[in-house]
Amino acid sequence: MLLVYTHKITPRLKYAFKQIFTRILNIPVDFTTTIEEFIAHDSLKMSYTKQPLSSELFVKSHDLLFEQGLSDIEVHVMKWDDTKCFFPAGEKSSIPFDIFAATFYMLSRYEEYLPHVKDEYGRFSPEESLGFKHDFLQQPVVDIWAYKFKEVLTAQFPDYVFEERAYRIKPIIDVPCPYQFKSKGVLRNLMGTLGDLFSLKLKRLYQRYSVLMGLKHDPDDTFRYIINRQKTTHHKFIFFFMVGDLSTYDKGVNINNKSFVSLIKQVSDYCQVGLKVSFLALTDMERLKKEKKRMEGIIYATLTASRNSFSKVNLPESYRNLVDLEIGEDYTMGYTRHFGFRAGTCTPFFFYDLDFEIQTPLKIYSYHMMDFSMLKIHSQLDKKQALQSMISKVKKVNGEFIPVFHNYTFSDLDRWKGFKELFNLILDSTDED
Repeated sequence: MLLVYTHKITPRLKYAFKQIFTRILNIPVDFTTTIEEFIAHDSLKMSYTKQPLSSELFVKSHDLLFEQGLSDIEVHVMKWDDTKCFFPAGEKSSIPFDIFAATFYMLSRYEEYLPHVKDEYGRFSPEESLGFKHDFLQQPVVDIWAYKFKEVLTAQFPDYVFEERAYRIKPIIDVPCPYQFKSKGVLRNLMGTLGDLFSLKLKRLYQRYSVLMGLKHDPDDTFRYIINRQKTTHHKFIFFFMVGDLSTYDKGVNINNKSFVSLIKQVSDYCQVGLKVSFLALTDMERLKKEKKRMEGIIYATLTASRNSFSKVNLPESYRNLVDLEIGEDYTMGYTRHFGFRAGTCTPFFFYDLDFEIQTPLKIYSYHMMDFSMLKIHSQLDKKQALQSMISKVKKVNGEFIPVFHNYTFSDLDRWKGFKELFNLILDSTDED
């Protein structure tokens, strides 16, 4: 066990240290404010305060982990080997910055509480983030920092045997609407027909009625392919189905449609199923409760995971609602049109409520790539290289790579051609050296 001496034990301090040591490096950690207890400890130990006690492993502490609430923090990003860091710690510190305060800043999403410009859906824009502005968005910096600190620990305690974790993947299948034409009802198909005619989309009009007449397969109904792929891999896919009411933002299939309900049940036999929270339910707790109840009524199980429509997260309200409804996992944290690590990590972490100063039971699984972010890369070769680069970065720290694909991504139509190959590249990545 690693023992940490500090002048004050706070919830923030415990949160940051446990993420670095327990969840990333697999090292149990405990804390003390008693010098005698620290001196008597005969295994891994370090001090985290303003001045070192003696010649021990020491990290000079920034004030962030000893504060409460929000403050106007000045963040100066600096280069550290092949990565970036912030909150410099001075010459006496064993590393040049406060890794724990920086980790807390990234994981708590501190910057998303501060004033910022939102996009057209009211989301935190990647361009507003520290990672984008200082060119480390595409690095899992928290995990990189942890592994670099492990090197410092190894040099100080060469006899300690560290337990290694393994690289893994968790593919997400997002289902805002299961079908392009099927099960939409007479009125919606009539409106779609008029839209096709006025915009002269004759090929789409032909496709629409070929599907409705049963002559062709609905292009977005790719579930047989995905389930067959699930059967051939040990990586458990997680599906997120929209079961909310129709609105301007969400245009799924009516929950009273028997074939839709049957589809969700069928998928749940092979994969984990979560709730895709509708856009209106993000700010309406009663809607969210209703959608949770609907999904639980379909899968005959307690809902454990959710993902927000349009990947919108309003901090802290979005996550507080999930905590209140005892939903244990969220898969919303990420950027829809940018590769990268929004929270600076490829390790799941718990939501820390900055207003109440507590670590909550809600576990955040941040995703690192959405299929849409691939569309701005033109050639298939460049897409594969970009994807392999991201996978390589996660592998270097033995993290968990979480990609988001949609059911329509596997249709092989138009802009989605070649995406099955990309999906298979991810599934096969754990078999490589």
